[in-house]
This record gives sequence, C-alpha cells and structure tokens, in this order.
Amino acid sequence: MGKKVKKEVEPPPKDVFDPLSIESKKAATVVLMLNSPEEEVLAKACDAIYKFASKGDENKVTLLGLGAVEPLFKLVSHEDPLVRRNATMVFGIMASNNDVRKLLRELDVTNSVIARLAPEEDIVVHEFASLCLAHMAVEYTSKVQIFEQGGLEPLIRLLSSPDPDVKKNSVECIYHLVQDFQSRAAVRELNAIPALLELLKSEYPVVQLLALKTFGVISNDRETRIILRENQGLDHLFKILETKEFNDLHVEALAVVANCLEDVDTMQLIQQTGGLKKLLSFAEMSTIPDIQKNAAKAITKAAYDPENRRILHEEEIEKCLVTLLGTDNDGAKAAASQAISAMCESLASKDAFGIQGIPQLVQLLSSENEEVKEGAAIALANLTTASPSNASALDILEEINLSTGRKNNFSEGALEKLLDNNLSQKYSQMGYLSSSNIITDGFYDYGQVKPGVKLLSLEELNLQELNDHRAIILVNAKLPDVSLSAEDKSQDRYDGRTTSSSSSIRKSSKERASSAVVSPVEEKQESSGRSPSSLSKSSTREKGSRKGKGKKEEEKPKDEEELQTISKIQQEVILEKVPWLPPFDSILLDYIMDASKIILPLTTTKEQVVALAQFVADKMGGPIERDKLHEFSWELHISEIEFELKCNVVPIGKIKKGTFYHRALLFKVIADRIGIGCSLVRGEYGRAWNEVKLVDDSPQGITGLLLPPQVYILDLMYQPGCLMKQGSAEADHYQRI
Repeated sequence: MGKKVKKEVEPPPKDVFDPLSIESKKAATVVLMLNSPEEEVLAKACDAIYKFASKGDENKVTLLGLGAVEPLFKLVSHEDPLVRRNATMVFGIMASNNDVRKLLRELDVTNSVIARLAPEEDIVVHEFASLCLAHMAVEYTSKVQIFEQGGLEPLIRLLSSPDPDVKKNSVECIYHLVQDFQSRAAVRELNAIPALLELLKSEYPVVQLLALKTFGVISNDRETRIILRENQGLDHLFKILETKEFNDLHVEALAVVANCLEDVDTMQLIQQTGGLKKLLSFAEMSTIPDIQKNAAKAITKAAYDPENRRILHEEEIEKCLVTLLGTDNDGAKAAASQAISAMCESLASKDAFGIQGIPQLVQLLSSENEEVKEGAAIALANLTTASPSNASALDILEEINLSTGRKNNFSEGALEKLLDNNLSQKYSQMGYLSSSNIITDGFYDYGQVKPGVKLLSLEELNLQELNDHRAIILVNAKLPDVSLSAEDKSQDRYDGRTTSSSSSIRKSSKERASSAVVSPVEEKQESSGRSPSSLSKSSTREKGSRKGKGKKEEEKPKDEEELQTISKIQQEVILEKVPWLPPFDSILLDYIMDASKIILPLTTTKEQVVALAQFVADKMGGPIERDKLHEFSWELHISEIEFELKCNVVPIGKIKKGTFYHRALLFKVIADRIGIGCSLVRGEYGRAWNEVKLVDDSPQGITGLLLPPQVYILDLMYQPGCLMKQGSAEADHYQRI
C-alpha cells in the first residue's frame, strides 16, 4: 500500500469577509445595519427593529430620532420579498405615532405602501401595509394622498381577504377615507357595499363595528341608501338589532337605520315587513341609553318628510316618544324632545302628544341638563303653535312661573316661546306685541286677563250667549274656499256663530248621501260608462213610458220610500259635526288690499306710517276732537254690531266707530301685512297705541350721518298721523286719561 497523502484545504477567497455574529443591545447599531448591502442583514435588522418598536411609543420616538425611517422607506420597495415584508411590518407598527406619521407624509410614502397591497404580495405585507394606511388616514392630508394615488380600490379588494387582520385594517382605513365626499362617491362606483355587508357577518366584533361605522357615514348619501336597500342591507341591520349578543353593535346599527329612514321608500318597506314595529318596540324596551337616544334621532330624521310622518303616526310613534321622555338618560330625553318637535308638523301627531306629552315636557323644564331644557322648551312651542287645545300648557307654565321655588330661566323662556306662538293669549296676558309678533288670521283681542286665568278659545267664545261684556275683536281676512258651491254659500250666515266647513267636507257629505241610495242597476249602468245625469234622465223617461202603458201603481210607494231615505240621510249630513272656522272678514281684506295700493308706493317709512295712520282713522270714524271724545258713541255702535250678529265676537272690519284700542289693533294688523314694523301696547281704561321706530333726518349741512332710530307713539285719534317721541309730554297725554 502506498503512503496516504493529506489533502490540502483551499483557503477562503481573499475578497470574502469571514462570517461575523453580532449581539447588539443598542438600537443605534441595528439602525446602521439598515444601510447594509446584504439582504440577510437587512431582513434581520428590520425584524429586530419591529420587535423593539412593538414594545411602546417611546421606542418609536427613539427610532425616529436615530434616523431609522428614511432607510426603512427605501426597504419597503426592496426587491427581496423578505426584506420588503419585514420593512413593511416596521412601517405598520411605527405609523401609530404622530411624529412618525408627520415624517412619513413629508417623505410621501403612501404610493410605496399602496403598492404593497398588490395581489402578489404576502398576506403579512397586506396586513401591515393596510395598517400603516389606516394610521395615516386619520389626517386629512394623508386621506387626500391615499385617494388621489388610487389606494381605495386595493383596500376595497382586501375586504374579501381570508385574513381577518387585513379585513380589519382595510375597513378601518376606508372608514377614515369616506369622511370625505369624494371617497364616498368612489365607494359606490367601486361596488364596495356588497363587500362591506359581508363584513357584518364576521365573527370578529371589531370588524363588524368598523363596517357599521363606515355605513353610518356613507349612508348619509341617498344614492348609497338606494344601493344598500337593493342589496338587502336592511335585513342585515335588523338581524344585528334582533340579536342580543350583538348589543355592543346596536348603537351603530341604529345610526345606519336612522339614515335609511329618511327615504320614504325605505320607510314603507320597513313598515310593510313589520320592521318599524320592531324598531319602536326595541327603542321602548332597551335599557341602553345610547340606543334609546339613537332611536329617537332616527325618528327625528325620518319625520322631516310628510309621508314618513304619516307612516310614523300610523304606527303610534307618539307613545314611543312619550315613553322615551320618561327615561333616566338626559341624552334620550333631549333626542325624544327633538323628535316630538319634528313630528309636530303633523296636526294628528300634535293632538296625540297633547294629553301625555305636554305634562312630561313641562317637567323637563326643571331638568339640570341644559340640552334637555332647551329641547323641551322648543317641543312645547311647536306643540302649542296653532293648537288651542294644546295651548293649555300655558296654564302649567304660568303656575310654575308664579312659584318662586319652581321658576327658572327655561320655564320663563318656554312660556315666552309659547306666548309668541299664541299671540291672542300674549296680548291678553301681557298687553304687548312686538314688531316681530306678526298678527295672523284667527287672532282675537279678548281684553286684559290676569296671569293664571285661562283664556277661552275663539270657538268657545263664539258659542257663548250674547252678554254685556267687552266685545271680542276678531282678525280674519282669510279667504273662504272658492270651490264652495252657490248652494253652500247661500246657507252660510255671517253672524259669527254659523259653523263654516271646507268644500271637501261638504262634498264628501253629499257624496255619501247620494251614494247611499244608488241601486244595483244604476251602479251597473254607471260602471259601464254612462254618466249619473244621463242615467237619471233615462230612468225618468222609462218610468214615464211605463206609467203610460198602465204600469202597476206599486212603483209610487217605492219612489216615496226612496225619497224618505234621501231626506233622512240629508238630515244626518246636516247634523254631522264639521270643524269650526272663524267667519271671514271681507271688509278687512279690502282694507289690506287698498292700503297696499295706497301706502306701499310711498318712498319713506315715515310717509308710509303717517299715511296708514290716516287710513285707519278714516275707516274708524275719523279724527276726534280731544274735548269731544265723550260724545264719540263707539260703545253703542259696537253693541249694535253684537246684537246684529247675535254674538260677542265682532270682526274688526265691521267696526266703523273705533276708539284707541280698535284703531291701534287695526293699524298693527295692516302694518304687519304690508311690511311696516310696529308694536302694539295696551294701556289702562281702554287706551292702546302703536310704537314705531324711525330714523330722524340728518342735521342740515351734515351728509352721511347715520343716526340711531327713535321710538315714536302714533296718534290715531286726535291728529291721525302725528308722531310723538316716546317719553314726551304729548305722548304721555295720549297714553293716559
């Protein structure tokens, strides 16, 4: 055997560095490694930095100070998949810090991060790239960058990712983006709604919550609500509401439903499927304050549409809202008050709230919560506007305000608001109407009443027997319904006591009377296209011909029986109660029209005021000499009108001899109609006057000087049109005996 020769080991190449294992405990060292040309070193450095940054916000700030962000930005687009993945993970975790985000915006990293959402990238890359974008989308500038650089489309695609973290981050970013209207429109165009609806079925509550929050924003747009309805979105929402385990999602689900209820089509759909009843029951039975509050807000949004109000009233929404007024939560009480205000546009709802709702709202005026007190005051004002029956809330408020212990700013404010909506009560109780208190048709001057004394409604006063008390002066220039027939008009009496009715009510009564006696034969013939008039004539001819041929006399008793039936029905129609309306004052309407033609062409307010004063005085007996006032027999004239009408309510146009308070009221009425600002003040012993604000002419030689307005008392009795400065001796003499 030959001798073994030892094989020589080849030395390593001279240009290759010997492997070096480094254990570094300083972040600065690892940050330096981010500039290494070796892919393995870069991957390990990024991994170490990710773990360091995950420990807390202070570490993120440290890395920022060490300059780690700039090299990491380059590595996010590295050609090596592992380096790219690890660098993206660092960006995702570090972007939660505000200072880091600021630098990321300066570096304009959004385009590089959006590129990491590409389908060929690893799921982990998707997770942290979407996380980074979700953090950045909090700021407006980044929202714009993400949208303009096409980030919305890949984010929507990732809503269908198999990874729940990717879904969560993507929907969170979309939620931030859709705060801007451009992104909301793009979400519709990119067909994101089906994918978002799928997220509502997620087993992860946070994903469901973010999807609901996103719907809460995008459903503010009507176009989105239509798509949501077409994709059975309401079914998904109601399933969440009906599931007790999802009670942490109910508030957000209700917010979406609230937006959807703005559309009449959606409201009708929910009503037809029984969803509306469930919703109202859900609101009443829930013990979660935010749910009750959102339910009331949903009703408020829906109630702005007349058809929605009708549907809500059919479902007895009033009971639900009154229940919510009695909850322990201030937010729910305030929201319920706002919903009541919205529903008050419906007269039927206004009446329904009256019995139970008003006492509860009055109690809420004593709440310590400002929002509750304000909501209750506004609701009370809306409930009592044009509703005499509800205006008896006034009695409760007056009682509260007369009590030093119960009175507060909001009870006083509520009373003032209610009185501003019930000017008849305000003038009788306070003896003052400001220039902003516009007298409308149906106003009546009862005279002074003490606080706490209930003012009867105009209808109640109209039904009283004639007495020797002060006449009630009525303002009503509202034209009657022109569609009334001549027969209807001839039956109306202008005595202030005859009940007026609309033509539609009369017409329906007549239709009921006629339709009740239609025979089966007539009904069949009428349905074939023949008019009732031609049918009647043909029937008459037929009966006549039969009679001539010797038809049996048994037809006659039958005709008499039909006539008796018609008479009975007509009597029932006449006795049928119809809504009472105040009598029309055609003379007052003429006054207003004439005053418009005469006074409005005048160039200055002062000229208009003087001319209107002379116009009013002329209509009510002309100027009266001061020392002959006692000879002006206006009381007898008013008594004669009352006797003529057999009523204590006297239309103001009927008065041809009027004293201070008649003239001042007529001046205010016409001034309000033609746009002249004035107030009406009641004095003692039958005195009343108007106050107007006028700007005096600038002194001679001074141009462009703007003087403050002065208050003047207007003479309508002695020297009609004379303007007396408030506080002057002549003004005091006019105001007092």
